[in-house]
Amino acid sequence: MERFGFVGLPNAGKSSLFNALAGGGALAAPYAFATTDPNIGVARVPDARLDALAEMSASRKVVHSTTEFIDIGGLVEGASKGEGLGNRFLAGIREADAIVFVLRAFTDPDVPGPTDPIEHLRIVETELTLADLESVESRIVRRRKAARSQPSDTALVDEVAALEAALEHLEAGTPLYRAWPHATCTESGSDAHRDALRSHFLLTDKPVMAVLNIGDDQLDDAKQLAEPIVAELPGAHVLPLCVQLEAEAAQLTGAERAELLEGLGLGQGALERFVSAAHGMLGLRTFLTTGEKESRAWTFRQGWRAPQCAGRIHTDFERGFIRAEVIEWTELLKLGSWSAARDVGRLRVEGKDYRMRDGDVVEFRFNV
Repeated sequence: MERFGFVGLPNAGKSSLFNALAGGGALAAPYAFATTDPNIGVARVPDARLDALAEMSASRKVVHSTTEFIDIGGLVEGASKGEGLGNRFLAGIREADAIVFVLRAFTDPDVPGPTDPIEHLRIVETELTLADLESVESRIVRRRKAARSQPSDTALVDEVAALEAALEHLEAGTPLYRAWPHATCTESGSDAHRDALRSHFLLTDKPVMAVLNIGDDQLDDAKQLAEPIVAELPGAHVLPLCVQLEAEAAQLTGAERAELLEGLGLGQGALERFVSAAHGMLGLRTFLTTGEKESRAWTFRQGWRAPQCAGRIHTDFERGFIRAEVIEWTELLKLGSWSAARDVGRLRVEGKDYRMRDGDVVEFRFNV
């Protein structure tokens, strides 16, 4: 399950975003440090494809994929040196798969704090970079010493080289996601550096996206308001949301929620839009399994081959992989059942080299 850590200044709307995505559970109050301990929530990922397949198969059980959100308290300038609640907050997102900047653009005289999202971004980037700089400085001396005593340990030598490259960028005030972009990695050796640093859980060595928190009076200008952030974070997805409205909508169910979202022009709501952007950022795709007993969605990384995807279900499936029987989900729905697809020869038999595609419906054959 992928984990997304929310980072932003006090009163930027992190807890309200958490409530919009997880359906509530976080205190959202207009004062700093209303959140003193991380809020952790799990949300079911909406997937109309899965729902349609479950109906076709008359499945007794439907299992959506899930994602996890971590809402930490607001950062302030100097957090990396202990201001506010300092590194206690930063530690809460070290093991997140990606960072979500929550940047405030709305104005409200009853909610203190800056309303310039670029200023928000500058402060949180600086604090994350300084925290990583401190981490690297504290570790690089020991790792250099260990590498000198074990020159044949190539993994250790590579780790030191990665730490030295990271140190150079961080000392210049550059977060690693700017130095080594995840989506368009062009710097020589940057992928290897990232692999070597994985065990250090550096804050800026993660993919990033931004949620621009706008007011309900700014909805018509959402795209224009997002443009400066898009320019400032090239390659990152920037999602403008009226977080307060989305949090209110999340408290409703069924027709009431759909009516509110439609009336406000919010589409399917924050969760679906967020998950689409976040999964795209991490290169996540979904394959599906369906039957009378259960229909289920499984996430995998773009480029994974069939045995790796089989391993998402059970390690035995990957270890004893023989073949995969695959069909695209819309084609299966048109045919009406798995047995009908087999009868007309529409199931593709794929081997170990097959790269799974988003929306594949599959049955794996294995032997252990």
